[in-house]
Amino acid sequence: MSGIDNNPFVNSVDINPFQDDSIAQATTRALETTAEYNPFSADGMGNTNTTIPVSAALSQPAVLQASVETDLKETAAAAQVNLIRQQEELEKKAAELDRKEQDLQNMAMGRGLPLGARENNWPPLPRFFPLKPCFYQDFEEDIPEDYRMICKRMYYLWMFHCVTLFLNVLACLSYFVADTQSGVDFGLSILWFFLFTPASFICWYRPIYKAFRSDSSFSFFFFFLVFFFQVGVYIIQAVGIPRWGNSGWISSISMINTNLAVAVVMMVVAGFFTISAVFAVILLKMVHSKYRRTGASFSKAQLEFSQEVLSSRTFQSASASAATSAARNAFQRN
Repeated sequence: MSGIDNNPFVNSVDINPFQDDSIAQATTRALETTAEYNPFSADGMGNTNTTIPVSAALSQPAVLQASVETDLKETAAAAQVNLIRQQEELEKKAAELDRKEQDLQNMAMGRGLPLGARENNWPPLPRFFPLKPCFYQDFEEDIPEDYRMICKRMYYLWMFHCVTLFLNVLACLSYFVADTQSGVDFGLSILWFFLFTPASFICWYRPIYKAFRSDSSFSFFFFFLVFFFQVGVYIIQAVGIPRWGNSGWISSISMINTNLAVAVVMMVVAGFFTISAVFAVILLKMVHSKYRRTGASFSKAQLEFSQEVLSSRTFQSASASAATSAARNAFQRN
């Protein structure tokens, strides 16, 4: 009965499992092993007898190595040299712009032009020639650097266009010599040369030059409208419909059995027309990509057109004369 009377929930001093000798020896050995473990030891196994006190580690000052300090000094010196070089380049560009402006002013004053006016330099004609240049053109001065290359390419396309039209006249002349019934083509080729050469310069090259120079939305829209028509003309000229004054593929192929030499000359001109059409499409896409970055819009084009019309002296004089005549008629009726 004494076993039944014992209370299992009463703390008994006599029953302590941790007072067993084997358990106490095992726990003491585990604590010693944990105290000696150092994961940052040099042997990589964590077993070492040398430890660094925390107080000694915290008392050491944090000092940058000499190589890091040298790298920082070299980087700062290189950045300073780069800034000085950029400043010198900007000063040189500013001095160059001032010199160009002064030269233009001196040229204008020496030739009796108003201050700030620029003398026309295109087409480049000699001084003794009776005709004078009609336009001013300077890519380095007028066109921003982002648009300068594509503007020059448009100018090269226009020159290639003129050369092709001139070669078309020669090809149609040879076509007329080989076949006397093709005199219409020769006559129309002369007309196209004298008509399309200045018309292309005024109608699509000068508008894109003005658009890139002054970021004009109206000039961009006028260029796109005319240049789409020019691309269509290039395609028609490359096809070479008979009696249309173009030495294209159809006309040249039809001359192979008649005169092979004339057919080869006409094929060369047809190839020039084809190259012009391909280059025109490529440059049209390039101009359109540049146009989308400028922020131009149709509303801006309308506003610019209205401002140009209202500021035009012809419109002002016409409106003034119309108002004067209307007032005079009203006064006479009264």
